Amino acid sequence: MRIALLVFPGIQMLDLVGPMDVFSEANCQLGDPNAYVLQTVAPVNEMIVASNGLRFLPDASISEAVTDIDTLLVAGGPRVSEYEENAELTEWIMEQSRYVRRLGSVCSGVFLLARTGLLTGRRATTHWNSAARLAQMYPNVRVEPDHIFVKDGSVYTSAGVTAGMDLALALVEEDHGRSVALRVARELVMFVKRPGGQSQYSLHLAAQVTERSPLRDIQESILNDLSADLSVEVLASRAGMSIRNFSRMFKRATGATPGDFVEIARVQAARRILEESDTPLKKVAYLCGFSDQNSLRRAFMRRIHVSPTEYRHRFRSEDPALLEAV
Repeated sequence: MRIALLVFPGIQMLDLVGPMDVFSEANCQLGDPNAYVLQTVAPVNEMIVASNGLRFLPDASISEAVTDIDTLLVAGGPRVSEYEENAELTEWIMEQSRYVRRLGSVCSGVFLLARTGLLTGRRATTHWNSAARLAQMYPNVRVEPDHIFVKDGSVYTSAGVTAGMDLALALVEEDHGRSVALRVARELVMFVKRPGGQSQYSLHLAAQVTERSPLRDIQESILNDLSADLSVEVLASRAGMSIRNFSRMFKRATGATPGDFVEIARVQAARRILEESDTPLKKVAYLCGFSDQNSLRRAFMRRIHVSPTEYRHRFRSEDPALLEAV
């Protein structure tokens, strides 16, 4: 299968090399160096300087004959807006879309896909910091800003930077099965083969970017001991604040009320357990701080609109079609 990656000056290098390393490692795991044939394509065939200063020569330009592409992925980067008005590039992507089996984007590369109109009426995602701009510029695209990657038919879009590796792993799984994809993830020392519907901006990251303060300490203590008593009264007492002042300051720092933050943290923890193990739901509820299995179920329905049982079924299934529904 020929995997073509569309690049341009100023690309985010990880948008390119991340997916390429996944496909290359899949070749190693399959024992076939030509299982995936990788090719970079650029607007012109000249030296590309990435956003980090790295220089490389693409394999071909869009004006050259590029045939037999199975999957076309469009990389992103800080300078993507310079190419959104490039009519030649837009036409080339549209032409390729008629022949490729799969079309996708990594990070802000989604703006080049959206410019073609190929995302109209489709679900799509991008880097969390670019989602609002995508929704504003292309109101007919159903933007899902909190997903690692989204599959809508034969069109795939991923969140920022390293999420391109998650997308590539999903494509490998589609082509060669779950066991190959997991071996690739293990070899690349990826934390976990994350399903597309996982949050791309976790509470752990939110806690890290909060300025050092009693509130950051409270966030970290919540995430480190979800089974503890995390009522707003207890948390306010830990912070040495009144309940009213603590709630106001906490929401200003995190964008969520203390109660919402705790519930979201517990749901995220439960999701990881459901994705990675066969732990009974009663024990999942206990480990994540829910009072009982029914409390776990109600929180899942509120936050992600499926039950824990259905979530486990979808995200641990071998059938990629089930992932599309999430």
